[in-house]
Amino acid sequence: MFKILVMEHLNNVIFYQIEQAIKTYRMYAQKQIKSKGLKITIDQWLVLKSLKENPNLNQAELAEKVFKDNASITRIIDLLVKSGYVEREINPNDRRKFNLNITSIGNKILTETHTIVLQNRKTALNGVAEKDIQVLSETLQKITSNCK
Repeated sequence: MFKILVMEHLNNVIFYQIEQAIKTYRMYAQKQIKSKGLKITIDQWLVLKSLKENPNLNQAELAEKVFKDNASITRIIDLLVKSGYVEREINPNDRRKFNLNITSIGNKILTETHTIVLQNRKTALNGVAEKDIQVLSETLQKITSNCK
């Protein structure tokens, strides 16, 4: 006798739920940033914040840090340069590479978005207990570790 395999519904798959939560949060966060008249996307902010925290990252390391492929990170950096948030300088040790430096305008946009980002997180985590956040964080770290 053959057993008929029934696929579970997507809404019951934890990875689908994680993706849904991330996408919903990103759309909400972008809407909040835009509503304050700031000219930066979530991805651009993420790259800028990562550069602020890790000023010596090269482009490949930056791409890995923000979970982007090389083509995407190049486009994001180009937009950050065009917006005046980042400057590219030729690396004096290797003229094929660039150093990325946050400009004063870039630092200003980071400061302006900081309060919005904190409020976005507060809204998203409303009603979620600190212990639940800790358990979720540990669980996500285990999943990441399992897949490496």
